Amino acid sequence: MAEHNTDHGYLLDNQESEAGIRFGALSELFDPVTFRHVDRLGITAGMRCWEVGAGSASVPLGLAERVGRTGAVVATDIDVSWTRDIGSGVIEVLRHDVAADPPPPGGFDLVHARLVLVHVTDRAEALRRMVQALRPGGRLLLEDADPGLQPLLCPDESGPEQRLANRLRSGFRDLMAARGADLAYGRTLPRLLREAGLEDVQADAYFPITSPACAVLEAATVRQIRSRLVAAELATDEEIDRHLANVSTGRLDLATAPMISAWGRRP
Repeated sequence: MAEHNTDHGYLLDNQESEAGIRFGALSELFDPVTFRHVDRLGITAGMRCWEVGAGSASVPLGLAERVGRTGAVVATDIDVSWTRDIGSGVIEVLRHDVAADPPPPGGFDLVHARLVLVHVTDRAEALRRMVQALRPGGRLLLEDADPGLQPLLCPDESGPEQRLANRLRSGFRDLMAARGADLAYGRTLPRLLREAGLEDVQADAYFPITSPACAVLEAATVRQIRSRLVAAELATDEEIDRHLANVSTGRLDLATAPMISAWGRRP
């Protein structure tokens, strides 16, 4: 695995063929959670929102519906190839690295990032820039995974298929950690928001234990990282084929890592 130790950056490249499938499954799983929080925070007509590391169109489009024509949504990502799905004049798309580039100008009522910071090597700087972009009274909503809290793909490890699934998931986590991902990042979000000077900080966590979208997500993810798992001797091609066949039956109860949502207000 030494070859991966200095290989920082995204393990799951947005431009690969499976990425669209993955983002669709992530939207199905987590958009209801994200927008439950967005609506609780009172994001309504006329507000300005920054969606960080958008990856797909679903969250920017949902924000655009809420802020209307008098509001604005800035959606940023290192790779903006997904923007062909956006037909809203409210949304401005920028190619942007949250840890290296200045925040988009203007100040925001909401800054939101979902499943982004766990993959960013300089997480502290990215968070500082997001807080800096908030207007007084603006809200920061960060949602990130914590694979360390619930590391299993199959929490009900009832047989050989489930044991194989969990071993491959462990290999995936090893690859992520070798690239600088913090697998215990989600749980730190409330403290980090308080340390950044935000007020009224709260958080909760969500993860599905069985969902058709979990199976779609798992198959696309494994196909995307297959060559890396084999190269790092974390799995054989035969094991990966067997696992994908097991997933396709629909009989495995597949989960995700918990997604922790934390939010706070700039004084």
